[in-house]
Amino acid sequence: MTMAQKFGFGTQIRKSPYFDATVRWGAKGFSVYNHMYIPRDFGDPEQNFWNLVNTAILCDVGVERQVEITGPDAMRFAQMLTPRDLSKMAVGQCKYVLITNAEGGILNDPIALRLAEDKLWLSLADSDILLWAQGLAVHSGMDVTIREPDVSPLQLQGPNSLYIMKALFGEEIADLRYFWLRELELDGIPLVVSRTGWSSELGYELYLQDATRGDELWEKIMAAAQPFGLKPGHTSTIRRIEAGMLSYHADMDAQTNPFELGLDRLVNLDMEAEFIGKAALRRIRDAGVQRMQVGLVLDTDPLDGPNTVFWPILQSASRVGKVTSAVYSPRLGKNIALAMVDADQAVIGNAVQVLVDNMMVSAEVVERPFYDPKKSLATGAAQVA
Repeated sequence: MTMAQKFGFGTQIRKSPYFDATVRWGAKGFSVYNHMYIPRDFGDPEQNFWNLVNTAILCDVGVERQVEITGPDAMRFAQMLTPRDLSKMAVGQCKYVLITNAEGGILNDPIALRLAEDKLWLSLADSDILLWAQGLAVHSGMDVTIREPDVSPLQLQGPNSLYIMKALFGEEIADLRYFWLRELELDGIPLVVSRTGWSSELGYELYLQDATRGDELWEKIMAAAQPFGLKPGHTSTIRRIEAGMLSYHADMDAQTNPFELGLDRLVNLDMEAEFIGKAALRRIRDAGVQRMQVGLVLDTDPLDGPNTVFWPILQSASRVGKVTSAVYSPRLGKNIALAMVDADQAVIGNAVQVLVDNMMVSAEVVERPFYDPKKSLATGAAQVA
């Protein structure tokens, strides 16, 4: 560690199994997510973006903690947590789900991974769902065990990720479908590998199941991937906003419901199974929402970084919403943002004003996602076309 890399790390915040490797490979800044340190800075965030979209990056996302649900009633309990219908979820399949409270508010938006008939992981965004699930299990009357296994994912993302995976695991890995998983070993290192990731690029997540081998796994991947231009990196704010991907605590929280985000497809109010928030979500659907998430393009000089506060949105001097996530996209040459606005303002082409650091900026409501709306990159369709 150089003199410029002095971090005040205490024992109360956990480190991932890749922590030392990320510092060795140039991590310059960290933040805290799910009570763990996560690398957020490997230098120029714009270069990190270009590395992601042109070649590939390897990200330590060990902060994506798993809530493991096991037992005879595992799937019935999992269904109680989410409004998305899990009845046809096969072993080996992954699904993006919402976890809702009794008022229909969103507590988390994890990826669910079904590893066996009676075993499911929830790969979490930043909130304490382990405690929520354990509390619910106590009084559920269901035969389930809820725990946090010592599992730490890495994200390998970008157009060259498939070539790197072939170098690591052989040609057969190419058969792994989008949002499916496979249990594998790499030189005896036990892994769950899924075709998922928080980038909207072609990518994989490697869930390490032996924390003592984190450094070894990181170095094996970096060594095998050097011919393919792999760089150490961090999840890209630029790319995720381009894709309209949501960040918990920024773009949604427990006061946000799925309909405000246009996530109706993740809510099945007609299924027979009961889930927490079902009655509230039915009332919200029937009454209609008072606000909606939209995309914005801000007409100002390129932003020098993402917003760190919610910027007020005004219409005729009245506040009508807030910008939740904003960044400059060098690929699009625009300042792009996700915002929550009053429902009557959520009209494509609507002109609003945004108060950016005490400066009023003109903005226009636009379609989102801003780039690759059909997700042809992440699904692999772009490589076929």
